[in-house]
Amino acid sequence: QVQLVESGGGSVQAGGSLRLSCTAFGRSFSTYAMGWFRQAPGKEREFVAAVSENGGITTYADSVKGRFTVSRDNAKNAAYLQMNSLKPEDTAAYYCAAKNPYSGNDYAGAHYLYWGQGTQVTVSS
Repeated sequence: QVQLVESGGGSVQAGGSLRLSCTAFGRSFSTYAMGWFRQAPGKEREFVAAVSENGGITTYADSVKGRFTVSRDNAKNAAYLQMNSLKPEDTAAYYCAAKNPYSGNDYAGAHYLYWGQGTQVTVSS
C-alpha cells in the first residue's frame, strides 16, 4: 500500500513556473513508476508525464514537452513535476499516481494503482 500526497500547486501568471511535489508514504516507492495527470473542469483526465522507477526514462504529453520536467528522488520517496512557461490551458487539478512498471503503458490512468488527492494549478493570462 502506498499513500501519495501532492503539494506545490497555486496560482501563477502565464509564463510563470511552479514545482509540484508528490510524497509517498509506504513501502517500496522505488519499485513503482510514477505518473502525473491533470483534469480541468468539464474535461477528461489527461496524462501529463511519467518517470520510470529508477528515474532513467521519462515520457511527456505533447502539450507539455519542452516546458515540464518530471523527476524523482527515491531516497526522499518523492516525485516532482517542474512546470515552466505555464499557459492558461495548463489550469487543472494535478494528480500523481503510482504503477507497477509492467502494468501497461504510462499514458492510461487505469494502469495506475495509487493516486494522490490532487493539487490545484491556476494560470491566469
